[in-house]
Amino acid sequence: MRKLLNVLYVTLPDAFLSLDGENVVVRNENETLLRVPIHNLEGIVTFGYTGASPALMRKCAECGVALTFCSPSGRFLADVRGEVQGNVLLRRTQYRVADCSVAGLAIAKNMLIGKLHNGRWVLERATRDYAMRLDVERIKHMATLIAESINKIETAKSVESLIGIEGEAASIYFAVFDELILQNKSDFQFNDRNRRPPTDNVNAMLSFVYTLLSHDCAAALSAVGLDPFVGYLHKDRPGRRSLALDLMEELRAPLADRFVLTMINNRQVSKSDFDQMENGAVLMKDDTRKAILKAWQERKQEQITHPFLREKIQWGLVCHVQALLLARHLRGDLDEYPPFLWK
Repeated sequence: MRKLLNVLYVTLPDAFLSLDGENVVVRNENETLLRVPIHNLEGIVTFGYTGASPALMRKCAECGVALTFCSPSGRFLADVRGEVQGNVLLRRTQYRVADCSVAGLAIAKNMLIGKLHNGRWVLERATRDYAMRLDVERIKHMATLIAESINKIETAKSVESLIGIEGEAASIYFAVFDELILQNKSDFQFNDRNRRPPTDNVNAMLSFVYTLLSHDCAAALSAVGLDPFVGYLHKDRPGRRSLALDLMEELRAPLADRFVLTMINNRQVSKSDFDQMENGAVLMKDDTRKAILKAWQERKQEQITHPFLREKIQWGLVCHVQALLLARHLRGDLDEYPPFLWK
């Protein structure tokens, strides 16, 4: 089992990252804010436009430390990675399967089954835990509709059909998402999923956490020797880490969505933590991002029993385990890819 290493998040928009010996140095103007040994890190995520020194980028590539650049609002901009680890035969198999409509479709189906199953159980679990505060009948009805969508996946003949099923199920899921917000309803209303830019507080949090989850999935795939840019459910697009997006679909609802709901319902965020821009975009303040990052790292340390391995692992290791299972399937060690089925 792989040990969960640290990810350094730099949230100051004017911070500059450089290298001093074997240490990552974070500076703001002429002030040194932090020094941390690079070998203690698995990844670095910086939210700003100031950037990093070429020496640090080279060192990150040599040491296998993923260096990711995001905008202050959390939108992915670019990343720096070194040589892809693992056997070249694994990557060649990944590409062949992606070009094979039958084999690639089978993996995409299982990933989508995982996503819809987990979204359904987020709703089912809410009706169990908050039965006196929710419209249980309506939410259970929506969960049933999602279950019916899962059945449709089995007979889908193309990835395009899967995308249609996923879109329909997502509409059902998000139609009742607002009902799962039990506190601060006046400040955290959710009408629909919107992004680029997000136009309300809830969507701003969702987009930010999805960015963090995508980074973790891409790092996990690279670690097992897979190419994060060649996926099965999401089509290839220059600059888009399609396989990372595929992998994170299974974890959106049980990890990211529930994390956002917990922060809202526990009153860990408030209306004052967000700024409304003239163009309608809603951005989180610097201190808000820091609070969310801290809580996100703590959440990833919590343990669950992995449904396939039947072993207790940290939430932060789930994407690493799923990446490993996908690699084993591509190598022929597993007959099919086992999605993460949370309950």
